[in-house]
Amino acid sequence: MIHSIKVSIITSTFNSAATIADTLESIAGQSYSNIEHIIVDGLSKDDTLSIVSAYPHVAMVVSENDKGIYDAMNKGIYMATGDIIGILNSDDFYVDASVVQDIADIFAGDPDIQCVYADLNYVSQNDTTRIVRRWKSGNYTKESFRRGWMPPHPTFFVRKQIYDRCGVFNLQMGTAADYEIMLRILEKHRCKAAYLPRIIIHMRTGGASNQSLKARWKAHQCDRLAWKINDLKPSLLTLFMKPIRKLIQFV
Repeated sequence: MIHSIKVSIITSTFNSAATIADTLESIAGQSYSNIEHIIVDGLSKDDTLSIVSAYPHVAMVVSENDKGIYDAMNKGIYMATGDIIGILNSDDFYVDASVVQDIADIFAGDPDIQCVYADLNYVSQNDTTRIVRRWKSGNYTKESFRRGWMPPHPTFFVRKQIYDRCGVFNLQMGTAADYEIMLRILEKHRCKAAYLPRIIIHMRTGGASNQSLKARWKAHQCDRLAWKINDLKPSLLTLFMKPIRKLIQFV
């Protein structure tokens, strides 16, 4: 099979030695061959970069000061030369060898599709075989975001031209930057999306926006700002339904 669509995968790292090997292995083991893996490192002081150097599939590595994870992601987007861009965090990994192939097939099958997303499992930090929470996305509709819906960002693959047209991550949005960019792409710009109804990523628990009530409240405020800066109006229940949907995923 000719893998004509080039897929760039961006991984931002900072002192990620404990988990980065799983991420690298999951990309190195993909059946799809036309992958450009980009590592954007924030000057790690542990063995992250030496671990990365052992994987010849990695196409580009940059290690320098940054303004956080979303700044690193933006750098990766600007560096990427692929037709499609995906982001895989340094403590996440693909569940099997056919993930990128399945994503590429959807894009190849319909040139009008501008982004693809799928399902994700949260797993224990110390035991990645133990599933803590299941994130089943479901199909996107016009009212989905207003009902508190969002797709899991690590499963979100986008044509590079969409970033060129819609912009990259807004660094003022804090931990809600991923929510804001998907809201912008899907809700404001109405980019055509396709849903791949299967789990493609295992994500370790411990996200920054969920570490405390204070962090959760700050994220809630940023969610509200995401609608405002895009000139969109949520319903009265939108921002309350979003955390409720997360709670349901634990059941």
